[in-house]
Amino acid sequence: MPRPRLVVFFATLIHIHILQLSVPGLVTVNNELDPISASQNAAVEQGGGLKDIGIFRGDSVDGGRGVCKRELRMDRICCSAHGLSLLITGIKGDKRHTILLDTGPEEMIFELNAKRLRAEVGNIEVVQLSHWHRDHSGGMLRVLQMANAAKQHNFPISVDLHPNRPDYRGIMAMAPISMEADPSFAEIEHAGGRAAKSDKAHTVLDDMFLVSGEIPRVTSYELGLKRGIRFVAEKDEWEEDTLMQDERFLMCKLKDKGVVLFTGCSHAGVVNASRHAVELGKGTPLYAVMGGFHLADGEPDTIAHTVADLKALDPKVLLTGHCTGWRAKFELEKAMPGRLVPSFVGCMFKL
Repeated sequence: MPRPRLVVFFATLIHIHILQLSVPGLVTVNNELDPISASQNAAVEQGGGLKDIGIFRGDSVDGGRGVCKRELRMDRICCSAHGLSLLITGIKGDKRHTILLDTGPEEMIFELNAKRLRAEVGNIEVVQLSHWHRDHSGGMLRVLQMANAAKQHNFPISVDLHPNRPDYRGIMAMAPISMEADPSFAEIEHAGGRAAKSDKAHTVLDDMFLVSGEIPRVTSYELGLKRGIRFVAEKDEWEEDTLMQDERFLMCKLKDKGVVLFTGCSHAGVVNASRHAVELGKGTPLYAVMGGFHLADGEPDTIAHTVADLKALDPKVLLTGHCTGWRAKFELEKAMPGRLVPSFVGCMFKL
């Protein structure tokens, strides 16, 4: 068997290959920017900071600066935004597949960061939307336009979607506050994507990755999106939507390591998602969790229970980003020293 190369989610009926797989994750959109801090976790190789920009992506300079030959440019640094997008590549032997999880909140921010990162968007074969929320779907149409323009394969880009698309989503305050509409199925098809609708767990890309179905709610404290609502046009009214039942995660297995879980927001709860990923992996232990843990507005007891239950699952890598929040990251680091790796926009992580 070839050695894995370093390059940076019913269940019983689904088989995921146990991969000689190297998973790189390129963070194209995320809430936080920190091009200076390095990973403390020896299990993760991190790139994309100021050093990389200065040495590998800096521009040559004009005269008048002595022996200086390179220039660190601020317009090479990514911009943070409230949302998430992860460009993930898996390698098994001579097979290599690339999937994009979510597309960030708006077209401009994905395009800007992808260009600054020199991301290989032409390699994208599948775009998976974790759930219908604009901070994850807003860049979708531009992603498809860019990926099709640079495409390195001759088949349509599959867009993996839950079939139950809300007319609008929002939050109930004193009165409903609506989010922007997600791209429609027709708009996605018009932009060059092939809408693949599924609410069941299924594998993609030669069984390298698995997309979950609905995430079972097992814990007593992970209660969904506070005050979440959705608009039903045929009734002309807003309905409660705290459970966000269309949310799905992405996962894969790394040989001799375990399950790697990629989660968009964890509205269903990061512990519920993690336990279900282990179940879908037929008992393979949890190795890494990357994405949003949705604890930024979590109550102290919720954070404490989450940290304790994650610790019991014993993941070796926690790549926290998007809606995780600083308080949860602080508690995770205290409970599992050295395992936390804050997931900053512009970083490449290699597992």
